[in-house]
Amino acid sequence: MDTSDGRLAAFGNQLIDVHLWLREQLAALREDVETYLAGGALPRDLRTHCLTFCSALERHHTGEDGGAFPELARSFPELRPVLEELRRDHRLVDDSLRRLQALLDGLGQEHDPVRVRGELDTLAALMETHFVYEEKRIVAALNALDAPAWRRARPAFLMSGDT
Repeated sequence: MDTSDGRLAAFGNQLIDVHLWLREQLAALREDVETYLAGGALPRDLRTHCLTFCSALERHHTGEDGGAFPELARSFPELRPVLEELRRDHRLVDDSLRRLQALLDGLGQEHDPVRVRGELDTLAALMETHFVYEEKRIVAALNALDAPAWRRARPAFLMSGDT
């Protein structure tokens, strides 16, 4: 949303929107996997859906680590410990994404439903706790942030599949 001085405002609100979109994408992916594990056909677009979701989540976290967090650290130095904790979360989520991708790549061959469900549960739990913590700790700072570079183009961490 534009403000009277022409800057994009409410970055924190946009972050929440991206988190909602990522949650919806994970829920749809879980539904596809559950349908298959319950004896349904392997969805044709499962691998594409997984790749799209994984890429979007990776883009979001990479954009935060490389763009949003350094900007926040400059403007709000008191957030540095929080930002470092969020970076650690990103590494945990990345590890879970890699394990999930490997498991989903094997669907249709030999697979262990318990491991697949377990990794989806792990990823969902990591994402949810990370998103809630991030929203509580940095949304207000993002909403107060004036980032001139973000005036011209939407930063990667605020992109969803819809943008």
